[in-house]
Amino acid sequence: MNYHQARWVCESGLEPLIFEMGRKSAKGSLLPNVVTPDFNIPEKLLRKSIDIPELSEPEIVRHYTRLSQMNFCVDTGFYPLGSCTMKYNPKINEELADLDEVANIHPDQDVETVQGALEIMYRLENFLCEITGMSRMCLQPSAGAHGEFLGLLLVRAYFKSKGEKRKEVIVPDSAHGTNFASAGMAGFNVIVVPSNSRGRVDLEALRAAVSENTAALMMTNPNTLGLFEDEILKIAQVVHDVGGLLYYDGANLNGIIGKARPGDMGFDIVHLNLHKTFSTPHGGGGPGAGPVGVVEKLERFLPVPVIEYDEKRERFWLNYDRPHSIGKIKSFFGNFGVLVKAYAYILSMGADGLEEAAETAVLNANYLMKKLNDGKSFKVNYDGPCKHEVVLSAEPLKKETGITAKDVAKRLLDFGVHPPTYYFPPIVPEALMVEPTETESKEELDRFIEAMRIIARESREDPEKVKSAPVATAVGRLDEARASREPILTWKMYQKLKKE
Repeated sequence: MNYHQARWVCESGLEPLIFEMGRKSAKGSLLPNVVTPDFNIPEKLLRKSIDIPELSEPEIVRHYTRLSQMNFCVDTGFYPLGSCTMKYNPKINEELADLDEVANIHPDQDVETVQGALEIMYRLENFLCEITGMSRMCLQPSAGAHGEFLGLLLVRAYFKSKGEKRKEVIVPDSAHGTNFASAGMAGFNVIVVPSNSRGRVDLEALRAAVSENTAALMMTNPNTLGLFEDEILKIAQVVHDVGGLLYYDGANLNGIIGKARPGDMGFDIVHLNLHKTFSTPHGGGGPGAGPVGVVEKLERFLPVPVIEYDEKRERFWLNYDRPHSIGKIKSFFGNFGVLVKAYAYILSMGADGLEEAAETAVLNANYLMKKLNDGKSFKVNYDGPCKHEVVLSAEPLKKETGITAKDVAKRLLDFGVHPPTYYFPPIVPEALMVEPTETESKEELDRFIEAMRIIARESREDPEKVKSAPVATAVGRLDEARASREPILTWKMYQKLKKE
């Protein structure tokens, strides 16, 4: 790094690209002179030159260490990102997924050489079916949205097998955005039903919306307001009475795990977010897993292969002979490392531990709601206890001071807290969706409560201080629209921006 780049780091808090830092003759390691065998690679496939940055080993280490120090994650602070379940995850599970026996096997190996891997997936499927009340489970999807898409492909295949051309999928107005997108990608028209004054699905509006053209209703329970849909059995009956299917978005399973099962509520299809509920750090584009479970009448449509167990031979095998299957929705068998972590998490927690996790998550969310719902700065628009998350509205604060939910969220960064989800769900004005999860202590929750109260006080006494936040982070308040279109990636781009 030269003087100007070092000064850029100090001034901007940014880090140059490693390609900008390189210099000729610097070496991170010395490789032995080995004669490369002649592989007869075609001329058009040969690289003419390889642009690899040249740095010493200390420079490489310091570069990536500086980048890691600019990152916020559940290992560095409180991460109450509502509806995303950003909870601390036991590091032992990471160690297990990194074992050679897990990390270095290949999906093209002969089935006889990966019996242990197949057994883990087979047993995990059984665990997840027991937890959700489903009959069979596909472990292939890469994440929740991928699972949603698979679920809707299964809905489509089911009605095609019955000779029906149902084109409508009903989605509550408080639903995750991926529900609308997944339904559209699968070729369905989306019908939106409103929430009632209690923040739940309006049952009468649903009755008016269903018809012989209804393929499915997609729901999260608890919903994105953090409220349990206490009329779920009636909702299921309304959908099933017209021959439709009920789809469960598992993003919020952490609030009811061990307490209630989607299958017992009447759901026909369930997707889970293993990277939210079952021990894989979520976010940052890392690996996920979104298994999809189904009731018995939908089993035959599941993607291939299905893992089976031959009791006579005491061997696991892959069943591709499924004529009604929709085919494959991912290469190989899914993100195996994530599946291993989920399997380890369930084994270590046990049934009692999973239930306690839900209880603690719900307790933590209600504690925050009780402490912050003062009606003067923040309020909750719906009465009654919440489940694992609480949606606060900063509308009272905005009306009095002009400070918005976004301003509050950005100021929280200066207190070492990741902002909660804000402006979602959109049916709550100035929404701040806070999910503390079960892994945060009362002391950490109290620090968050105090930070929120300080920000409310600052909003009245010095609103510009809040509007200019964050000030203690590597990068200050961004023009988010411009940042998405013109990201500053290099030192040269930063210099150009300064001149402007």
